[in-house]
Amino acid sequence: MATTARDNYEAEPQRGYWRWSKQDFLPEESFQSWNNYVSALSQSWPRFKDRLLSRSDDATETEELRKRSEHDMKRCLNWWDLIWFGFGAVIGAGIFVLTGQEAHDHAGSAIVLSYVASGFSAMLSVFCYTEFAVEVPSAGGSFAYLRVELGDFVAFITAGNILLESVIGSAAVARSWTSYFTSLLNRPKDSLRIKTNLQEGYNLLDPIASGVLVIAAVITMISTKKTSYLNWIASAINTAVIIFVIIAGFAHADTSNLTPFLPYGAKGVFQAAAIIYFAYGGFDHIATMAEETKKPSRDIPIGLVGSMSMITVIYCLMALSLSMMQKYTAIDTGAAFSVAFQHVGMKWAKYVVAFGALKGMTTVLLVARLAQARYITHIARCHMIPPWFALVHPKTGTPINATLLITIASAIIAFFTGLKVLSSLISVSTLFVFMMISVALLVRRYYVRGVTPRENLVKLVFFLVLIIASSIGISAYWGLRPNGWLGYTVTVPVWFLATLGMSLFLTEQRAPRIWGVPLVPWLPSLSIATNIFLMGSLEYEAFIRFGVCTVVMLIYYFLFGLHATYDMAHQQEKLQSKVDHRETIKNEEGP
Repeated sequence: MATTARDNYEAEPQRGYWRWSKQDFLPEESFQSWNNYVSALSQSWPRFKDRLLSRSDDATETEELRKRSEHDMKRCLNWWDLIWFGFGAVIGAGIFVLTGQEAHDHAGSAIVLSYVASGFSAMLSVFCYTEFAVEVPSAGGSFAYLRVELGDFVAFITAGNILLESVIGSAAVARSWTSYFTSLLNRPKDSLRIKTNLQEGYNLLDPIASGVLVIAAVITMISTKKTSYLNWIASAINTAVIIFVIIAGFAHADTSNLTPFLPYGAKGVFQAAAIIYFAYGGFDHIATMAEETKKPSRDIPIGLVGSMSMITVIYCLMALSLSMMQKYTAIDTGAAFSVAFQHVGMKWAKYVVAFGALKGMTTVLLVARLAQARYITHIARCHMIPPWFALVHPKTGTPINATLLITIASAIIAFFTGLKVLSSLISVSTLFVFMMISVALLVRRYYVRGVTPRENLVKLVFFLVLIIASSIGISAYWGLRPNGWLGYTVTVPVWFLATLGMSLFLTEQRAPRIWGVPLVPWLPSLSIATNIFLMGSLEYEAFIRFGVCTVVMLIYYFLFGLHATYDMAHQQEKLQSKVDHRETIKNEEGP
């Protein structure tokens, strides 16, 4: 039987989990000496071209890279676990905190329309994620999907945004946890935070938020299945509170509070939709649990589509009940639902809401610790960060090193940074990643290496450029002239014709084996347009922060990630070549 490089890798003796040698952090040839590193830097451009053109494949992402963790994660989850993980990952700071903030500042009583717009865009992304999660069931989630379809460089930029989303998202939820804990104790706002003379937005230190993150991390490092049990209990309590909020909210509804319904106009609705999209951001966490799911092809679609459908309805009902209980100008931006119940005479209800919100945010942090650590694990398997973070503990079956990395980073940011700064930044990253997944799905359906004619590849690239450019044009025109219409007579037809052209002039090269997005290319193209549109509705400061972070990622990539991945790819090629040579000699010698 033929031997492969992977078999050779598996045959290497395994060492203890806790180890700290240079080889565990920097095993690549480029980092073995200063001269090697200087030489690697001088070869940056040819190496970049090599990695830019390289592509992974389904088998590599789901099988070969998994061996670099040395131990497998335990397959212990089913569709029931994933549905509750969906609830636990998504329902938290977004609905309980951002609803009040955006209703007061941007959307007014029409905040429910903002949730409809965000929910529609999120469901389009859910469909794209589900197809990938079934076809490429890897802990790397969107990072793995993009490595397969768009290559190392695009995957790294997305990975950087995944990490940004992970760190900042967790920090935002932890800061919200402190706000609701303060409300539960009936203490003044920010009374549990330490006031300093730092710049506004960074001047309220929050040790409680950091502590909650650490506790959640410890739980997830012990056992994935036990974390799931805890998530069931906490999510069930949170669901009971949500039902109470909806029923009690409508029982105390005053329709006069809905007037004026659009105080900030349609622009305010979409500006709020871009911010509260953060409330839907956790659904992609489910895709990272594929390696721990017993039957990914069945369980992941049920978990993703089922949980997100119910969550979208819940969000809209909760937003509407808040708007009908209290006029948008009086809605509290920190603990909206608690203060609203106090306003209608149910002072005791604010404690129920605060307790439920705490439970919801706790589950968000639990599921985030699980998913984010698995992202880190897969990124480390590819050596874009030190491979020490890819290791899975043999007893717990969890990636402890990766969990520590993401937790320490989140805890530091949560200690210093306010929620408003965090939420505006995270929405850009989330929308960018979801947009790229939709692009990757179209590439997957219409392009197969070695099969698709070059002529069709050129057509695909042409149509994709038109779809993205026209979507940017629609978003830009909306931002510059929200009451205008002339620009749409150009941008909307270009988007429509580009999508139609893809449908008519290109033939699908690959059909999904089990579960696929319907109405391709229309739904993925619409997902691209809606995500870009929502991105364009954000404040410019969010893009400045996003741009700065992207530049930092690029610097890191060209100084470290590029050379690490290049060395590993060519090391694997050399190893496979040696194995093939041995097999040839063995076959020539005969039995």
